[in-house]
Amino acid sequence: MVSVLSEKLTLSAQEEILDECINLGISLSSALSKRGLSYDSLRYREYCDSTSWKSCNETLDDKEKLPPTIPAVSFFSGAGGLNIGFEYAGFDNIVSIECNEVFCNTLRRNYPDKIVIGPPHHKGDVREREVLTSILNDIIGGDKPFDGVFHGGPPCQPFSIASNQRFSKESDNFKRQGFSDEEKGELLFDYLWYIKRFLPKAFLIENVAGISGCDTDGKIQAALDEIIELGYEILPPQIVNAANYGVPQNRIRWIIIGTRTGKPINFPSPAEYVSTCYDVFSRNIVGTENHQTREHTAESVKRYMQLAYGVRDKLGRVDRLNPYLPSKTVIAGGTKGGGRSHLHPYSPRTISVRECARLQTFPDNYIFTGATARQFTQVGNAVPPLLAYKIAMQIREGIK
Repeated sequence: MVSVLSEKLTLSAQEEILDECINLGISLSSALSKRGLSYDSLRYREYCDSTSWKSCNETLDDKEKLPPTIPAVSFFSGAGGLNIGFEYAGFDNIVSIECNEVFCNTLRRNYPDKIVIGPPHHKGDVREREVLTSILNDIIGGDKPFDGVFHGGPPCQPFSIASNQRFSKESDNFKRQGFSDEEKGELLFDYLWYIKRFLPKAFLIENVAGISGCDTDGKIQAALDEIIELGYEILPPQIVNAANYGVPQNRIRWIIIGTRTGKPINFPSPAEYVSTCYDVFSRNIVGTENHQTREHTAESVKRYMQLAYGVRDKLGRVDRLNPYLPSKTVIAGGTKGGGRSHLHPYSPRTISVRECARLQTFPDNYIFTGATARQFTQVGNAVPPLLAYKIAMQIREGIK
């Protein structure tokens, strides 16, 4: 492996280029291009050459997909994080339901032969229960229990601390709205309604850990009790950090698994070690899709290059990642605003969509469509496919 430091400009040469750009009003991107350089030629003031340090993180790229023998329906599919994990575990995602057209385009790009219920042909709105039930009846049948699995992660924004703290404290949006959110707060219960209607062999629910704190009157447990009365066994809610399951990122999630097979399903055991993000930034990324990097100004790079590992640039609200630790949580940004990402550990720039996707454990051959800001949103909203795969493998063992 080539040393990271050996490819970098010296600090004095870098300072000279930055000062020239600032003093003469020259674009840093143009100045670097003129010299045959890129933003990855730039360095931080302080870091060590970590290329001699070894890690052995898992990736889905190294795993072989099992034959698709168990049907599955994907709700709130997003960009397909759960779909990928279940696909690798031998599930056939026969239909995906998603209301965001940009996300639907990504699903159709990667699964051209699969059914996607969503814009522009359908609303993909699970709140329209009778409309969606009629469509599903035609696809999976509705006269008997579904001989497969439902999986889905209802939108988490009403329950997410991070999502709502993007706003000022004076804003009505600063506090989590939870189930009172008129647009998204009740979608979990819509999803549970479909489970009761079609009675799949097993189901998975995923959300942020903050959802349990919003359930002050026990609405979730009451709804789950209704499903238990239909013959389901439901594991107690699991709150897990994806970094303990092979994902090189701290990401806390709330998971519920239910089955009606009478066979116990065990939640996957955490690994003996926490995954670091070192491997993500030591693997070759040249030639991959979705790897367009942002063209920062010289002034921004001047600030970024002063940061130590793990320190935040307060003006840009971006954090320099530490390769020896899991990444900070990959963030989505708002669906209407600009996407953003963390700072690369070795180059004073924000990381690309592909680098974020690797932190989320998406395979490199999975392509995200739409504007770059919306690609960040898709990646940040997703369930890490490797975590989904490990859960799906346990479900597979329990329903075979």
